[in-house]
Amino acid sequence: MNIKYRLANEADANAIAQLEKQYMNDELSSSADVMSGQCFSKIQISELIKKGWIMLAETTENENVVTAIIGYVIAGPWSWFQAWGIYAHVLRKMNDIEVGFSRLSSNNSCQYGPIWIHPNYRGRGIFEQLVQQLKRKVSAKYSFMVTFIAEENALSFAAHTKKSPMEVVDYFSFQQRDYYLLVMKN
Repeated sequence: MNIKYRLANEADANAIAQLEKQYMNDELSSSADVMSGQCFSKIQISELIKKGWIMLAETTENENVVTAIIGYVIAGPWSWFQAWGIYAHVLRKMNDIEVGFSRLSSNNSCQYGPIWIHPNYRGRGIFEQLVQQLKRKVSAKYSFMVTFIAEENALSFAAHTKKSPMEVVDYFSFQQRDYYLLVMKN
């Protein structure tokens, strides 16, 4: 089995939306039963493909025959995400955060996530490769990628703080739930 990484195109939107719907709560620990994952629709996925980046990991039989999408990670401009309350909240918080000698802003950063890896393929370095491949694409436009992870989402927090160069820069509450705010320099 080979794994190929590439940016998604419009033809991938339906498959990604199906995976979003099917696995939206996949990363949550069993103690997080009050939490629900976020799920983007096919229309939203199509918009993100046009305005941002969706990096795919696919299994291939050979160089040309794709057998399945086994992972993806999403990133996009804040202008696309800002209509949702939690993203608007993060944008306001970013004004107070400095990383190195730079203050975070919607001009020098983008929203990163979600990321998903099929359970049968976890622990094989796909997470790290997806993050690195995405980072290469995003770095041409943005200096930083910003994400937030619910405190209850122990699996995602562990992956992001141990398998990627993301660091926690803040902790906040939104609608009675607590979140870590993480940043990765591109």
